[in-house]
Amino acid sequence: MEKVSVGGITIAYEEQGKGEALVLLHGFCGSSAYWERVAPLLAESYRVIAPDLRGHGNTDAPLGAYTIEQMADDVAGLLEQLGVGKYTLLGHSMGGYVALSVLQRYAERLNGIGLIHSTAYPDSEEAKEKRLKAVATINSEGITAFVDGLVPGLFAPELRETLADELNRAKEIGYKTPPQGASGAAMAMRERIDRRVVLSATVLPTLLVAGENDQVVPAERTFTTEGPAVTKAVIKGAGHMSMYEAPERLAAVIGDFMGSIAGSEK
Repeated sequence: MEKVSVGGITIAYEEQGKGEALVLLHGFCGSSAYWERVAPLLAESYRVIAPDLRGHGNTDAPLGAYTIEQMADDVAGLLEQLGVGKYTLLGHSMGGYVALSVLQRYAERLNGIGLIHSTAYPDSEEAKEKRLKAVATINSEGITAFVDGLVPGLFAPELRETLADELNRAKEIGYKTPPQGASGAAMAMRERIDRRVVLSATVLPTLLVAGENDQVVPAERTFTTEGPAVTKAVIKGAGHMSMYEAPERLAAVIGDFMGSIAGSEK
């Protein structure tokens, strides 16, 4: 794992492979490790960069509420530090919210954009209340108890037993999230804006991936735009965690998308 200083905080990231740059952003209470089964497959053809987002993994976790814009600036700053001129940016869940903010403000740096089990919608009022409850749980019971309650719901119900090892691995990653980082990120998600127009207005190649049995972000909340540049994919049988539930299938979908971008540039 490498580290660089961006805007006053230290950002950790994993990098492997060579070629066109592909940046993968993880979800809430995850880290770059979320991509451990997908990144090596993609690194056979691409330069894969997976950062730990602000408040997660080995990246700094400042106290207080974060914003999605801050987290997006972290990502853009990291890629600038690494000398990556243009890149394709894909975000899982919370990472998708960050990717959309990058799209809104740094579109000239992108070759393509993608949401994986994510949405351009803002939080509903009910979801906003759940964010506050999440922060309260983290503060009162600790990150381990919170993650134990969070992670099972990310997997498709029928896969929770058959993929018990994968589910436990996702928990292990979550346990390493600094409590103040999880709280800060929860508030960032709570206050994020509606970016459906940002997504629908872009002319960049766009990948939208949904899990057939996602209990967190149903397909209709991912598939909010259409057009010749939009690729939609449903991962059969998967929930919110196809990087563990169906890593080969997800890697194939991403690989096909990257190939279509290269083809369109010729």
